[in-house]
Amino acid sequence: MRYQQVKRGRFLERPNRFIAHVELEGRREVCHVKNTGRCRELLVPGAAVYLEASANPARKTKYDLIAVEKGDLLINMDAQAPNKVFGEWAAKNWPGLLSLRPEFTWEDSRFDFRLETEAGITFVEVKGVTLEEDGEVRFPDAPTERGVKHLHGLRRAAEQGYGAAVCFVIQMKGVTHFRPNDATHPAFGRALREAAAVGVRVLAYDCLVTPESLQMDAPVPVFL
Repeated sequence: MRYQQVKRGRFLERPNRFIAHVELEGRREVCHVKNTGRCRELLVPGAAVYLEASANPARKTKYDLIAVEKGDLLINMDAQAPNKVFGEWAAKNWPGLLSLRPEFTWEDSRFDFRLETEAGITFVEVKGVTLEEDGEVRFPDAPTERGVKHLHGLRRAAEQGYGAAVCFVIQMKGVTHFRPNDATHPAFGRALREAAAVGVRVLAYDCLVTPESLQMDAPVPVFL
């Protein structure tokens, strides 16, 4: 996926989950943050950030904050991007794919994707990962009861004979492995291991990141 009209700025502060104040071309700009997670280790005063100009002139904020530099890492933090890049990747790389439908409801679960393949139906839930420390990436960066519910739904689907997978899209390059963030949300890690035990595939892929683009790239080891 690609962004248009991207500019580099300097992060100043984040008054709430939805907006950030950024220094851009010598002026203070209020930007929309496309990620409601905590991102405390990313959005630190002085950090270089990348903004995409909005195509909607009626919007209150002219820019979306889409990426940030953290040391040598460039991290995409657009929460809408993982589903887009997974869809692009799966269309070309999922074995035996016949059709791909986003936002599919099954029982009381709403999964990100329903994939029809030569082997049958597979439900996929996609999670974006931005939390990194010493090469290790973890999810979630804040408790997510919704995420636990998704894993329970995937587990039930697997128990009923459907294909099921959760794909962690790591929105950066240069990491060593992925593991669930048990310290932040033990219930999510427990649900992930229980889902894996009944056949839910746990995938993790890093991404090629530039200020203007994001693309799923290579598998990353998963430690449960």
